Parts: sequence; structure tokens; C-alpha cells
Amino acid sequence: MTPMKDRARLPGWDTLDDLSTGDADGPPVATTRTEPVTAPGTFGLRIFNVSEVARAIREAVRSDPRLGDVWVEGEVGRVTVSSAGHAYFTLKDARSALACVWFSDDRARSVFQPQAGLRIVVHGRIDLFEQQGAVQLYVESIQPAGFGDLAIKFEALKARLSTEGLFDPARKRPLPTRPTTIAVITSPTGVVWRDVATVLSRRWPLTQVILVACKVQGEDAPESIVAAFRRLERWLGAAKTREDPLDLPQLTILARGGGSLEDLWSFNDERVVRAVVGHILPVVCGVGHEVDVTLADFAADVRAATPSAAAELVVPDRADWLAAFRRAGERTAAAVGRTLDGARRELAAERRALDRLDPRAQLAADRERVGLLLDRAVRVADAGLERRRAALRSTAADVPRPLIQRLASARSTLEATASALAVLGPQATLDRGYAIIRRAADGTIVRTPIDAPPGTALTVRVAGGELAAETR
Repeated sequence: MTPMKDRARLPGWDTLDDLSTGDADGPPVATTRTEPVTAPGTFGLRIFNVSEVARAIREAVRSDPRLGDVWVEGEVGRVTVSSAGHAYFTLKDARSALACVWFSDDRARSVFQPQAGLRIVVHGRIDLFEQQGAVQLYVESIQPAGFGDLAIKFEALKARLSTEGLFDPARKRPLPTRPTTIAVITSPTGVVWRDVATVLSRRWPLTQVILVACKVQGEDAPESIVAAFRRLERWLGAAKTREDPLDLPQLTILARGGGSLEDLWSFNDERVVRAVVGHILPVVCGVGHEVDVTLADFAADVRAATPSAAAELVVPDRADWLAAFRRAGERTAAAVGRTLDGARRELAAERRALDRLDPRAQLAADRERVGLLLDRAVRVADAGLERRRAALRSTAADVPRPLIQRLASARSTLEATASALAVLGPQATLDRGYAIIRRAADGTIVRTPIDAPPGTALTVRVAGGELAAETR
């Protein structure tokens, strides 16, 4: 049997032993076997699984000595750095692109890092990443080989515009702290617009957002971006002329997502740069990712790493403001509390002073003091009389009888006088069941019913103390 060259047909199961290469560039061919090696009833066609094919490709790549140690020159495409520190990028020329992997250990030892648009020389090896079936260049070292065409054009335009003062930090304008309205120039169909609107709504819901639609990629993107700036400026001028009551934008955000140097080239266009510089509002440029830099970033008043970061820069965080208000409220409440406590203490001191100066309180105190003095006087008089009696008794034993009789007579007179005095004393009167009635208001002794009309509060002093009463 002759070899089959037709790719559209599979060889017969009983005639195929294995896939052979035939010629170097031709398709696999079937060869005839006179004695089949497979068991009766089995197919002769061998079907590879994916892992076997991947291993075959890997072995073929590793067996080629030219791919085990290669030096490759090309222009760097987009660079991505993983959280583990590994760098992933592409090397490209006019016709092809090659995926590259640079592990963090080798990358940490290098003083040079790849950037989009640079032309570099890479040393490493070619191998197959079996899990994805991708042929990659595993980088061991990198050195610069010069700039790519776009990078050279970028640097030349940057130098020329810089000499004109377009990137001078002195012309940068400050941003308003709490803008009521913000204009956003971006594509209405991309995720950037939704991200910016979401961040602004979450951080500061009081801010209104106006979308100025434009193209952000392609040959006509620069003209569309410039037209968006001009359209916004015309609308602002017309609104100011007619004294529009609506809040006008206080700043403008120019935003676009990440991409390669070619994708972001619209923001390196000179027309866009001059539109950013000449815009009547402060401009915040949030184009690309952190590693992406455009001339619009240099021209803008503020450069943000990403569109979402631009939205975070232009408005405050309501959570921070709420926390600040809460702290201010707590400080105010504490200060008011301290002031009120001081006022309460002063008021209590004034109340105590007024209570001490109240005539009723003074009268009550005087009345109590007079009663105490009267009781003390009676006790002192009794004690004095008792001392005199004792002295007389001791003297009586030493004097003659007539004198004793005179003394006895004098003692009898004295005792009678003391008894009369005791009978006439207020306490004796009270002990006999009498009482002293005074008006509670002024302490005046009530002698007639006229002195105490019905409803008058009274204090009744008896032998054992005072009672409260009221006339009816």
C-alpha cells in the first residue's frame, strides 16, 4: 500500500502502525505493516491525549539547544506584576509577539525593569507551560537595547512641550475640597464611567456627576477628546451667561482604563495635551494603571494612578466626615456638660447662701438659741443654789446656836424664795401642763384669738418640747 497524503481521510485501522513524520514539512502519513503488533480486535490508530502532546512539544523544545540559552531583542508590550512579584510581559516586533515570564528572584537582582515601549535584550530559555500549553520565554536577565518607535516619539514630544512650560508645576491649580458637581470625560460604554460614578456616589453622595462622552481609543480618539473639552467649555459659558441656577462643575476628570502604549497613545497627542492645559477647570487625569504614564498626566493639574483613584482624590470620604462630626459632637457635649456642671455648682452655692440669709431661717435659729440659753441659765441657777446650800450646811456646824437659828431662818426664807422663783419660772409653768403658743411665721406669742386667725400655723411649746398646730 502507498502512503496516504490526504489530510481529510483517516487511514484504515488495520493498516496504521503509528504516526510518522514522512518528510520534514509534510503531514503525518500511514505506513503498511505486514504483521500487525496489536491484538486482534483492537484499532491500530493511536489517539494522543492533551498531556501527551504537551509533553512531546516540551521535549522537542528542550531538545533544541538553540532554545535552551537565547538572547532575544524586542519592544516591551504591556507589563503586569503579580502579588508575588513575578513580572509578565510580551516582546514584540513588526510580525510576532513572545510571552515572557520573569520570576521575582531574578527580578529582584536586576537594576533595570521593563516598561512598555522600551526596546530591550532578554536572556533566558524557551520552555512550555504545560498547564496552559503556552510557549514562553523564561527571563533570567534584562538589559536595555534602546527605545521603541512610540517611546522615542513620546520622549521627543514630552521634551518639546516641557520647554513650552506646559508641564510646569507652577501652573497647576488646586482642587476644590467639596465639589458639588464634577464633569467626567470618558467613554460612556466602558467600565471606567461606571467605576468613577460608583466611587463618587459611595464616598460623597452630595456630588452631581456630568458625563461628557468621547472616544478614548483609535485614530479619531484625540479629536473626540478635544471636542469633549470644547463642548464642556461652551456649555459652561452658556450656563454662566444665562445665570443657570444649576450647580456648574468645579473640576473635570479625564479617565480611561489601562492598556498598552498603543492603546493609550491618544492621551499622548499634542492636541489633547493642549486641551488639558487650556481647560478652564482644574483637570484630574486618571488614565491607565499605576505603571501607565501619558503626557496628559503631566499636563493635568493632578495625576491619579487609576480612574477610581481619580474619583477618590476629588471628593472627601463621607465616613471620615461622619467620624469627624461625631468626634466634634462628643467634644461639644463634653464641653457643654462641664459648663452645666459648673453652673449647677455655682447655683447650689448661691442657694445655700440664700437659705442662710432667709429671715425665717434666722428666726428659727434665734428661737432655738434662746431656748438653749434659757435651759442653760436654769441649770446654772440650780447648781449655784445647791453649792450655796452645801456651803451653809458646812458653816452651820461651826457657828453658835443663835447664828444657827438665824441661818436656819435665812435658809427657810431662801428656800421659800427659791420655791417661789421655781413656781414663777417658765419651765415650772410648762411642767404644770401649760403651754406657750407662738405663730410659726414670726415666733410671736399668741395671747388672744385675734393674734391667730383660722389657718394660722402655730408652734406649741410644752414641757418636753414643741408641737406644730394650726388654728381652725
